[in-house]
Amino acid sequence: MTDSEEDQPVAAKATNPIPSVWARRQREPEQPVLSREAIVREAIAMLDADGVEALSMRKLGARLNAGATSLYRHVATKDELIELAVDEVFGEIPVPDPGAADWRADVIATCGAFRATTLRHCWLGSVIGQAGLVYLGPNLARVSERMAALFSAAGFPEPSRAIDTVLSFVLGMSTTEAAFLTTVARSGRTESEFVAGLMPTAQEAVAGHEFLADAFAQAAAGAVENPALVRDQKFDYGLEVILDGLALRLPR
Repeated sequence: MTDSEEDQPVAAKATNPIPSVWARRQREPEQPVLSREAIVREAIAMLDADGVEALSMRKLGARLNAGATSLYRHVATKDELIELAVDEVFGEIPVPDPGAADWRADVIATCGAFRATTLRHCWLGSVIGQAGLVYLGPNLARVSERMAALFSAAGFPEPSRAIDTVLSFVLGMSTTEAAFLTTVARSGRTESEFVAGLMPTAQEAVAGHEFLADAFAQAAAGAVENPALVRDQKFDYGLEVILDGLALRLPR
């Protein structure tokens, strides 16, 4: 049996018409030592180390000294496990209380925490849009509720649209960063070493493209010397532009 077949038991599909862990009543465990919480913690450790492709119920069971069948008593499928893992890491994202004088500072702090969480868990961005009904999880619901309160207190007439706009930017930027950092990690080099190694090829690629070559020349030195700072600056600039645009939507 392949990992893919193993991770999608027929019984789970038959008894759970809505494919989400949040739509299924949790069964009483037959192995009380093995809790759902312990399973999710170990799954996150595997995801952080090796990515989504390396996670399977069989491998997870082996790390927990339990068979895949034992895991199914707590989590019906790999998809459900991903939902639970996503919600668990969303618990790491703090959102300030609404009503502060500087709503922009609160939004920037929240977005920074979201980005930091995505970069700690580089697999997050690749699954958040396809992990079942992940938005029903308690931690993600808490983040969404507190962000809605923050934007509402700031005076936005359509806070949900403002939130969607901000989070689309944050998720897009941080997912790209996470993919890049994963590639760097697999190379066995530091980020500066990796970028320096790319420079000759990049310079050759932009030769003859006036605007690209000029932008590349301006950014090249900083990208090698302190690539993390360059990434921070790109993120901060983009977020400020987004917030400038949203501020125009506030009632005058």
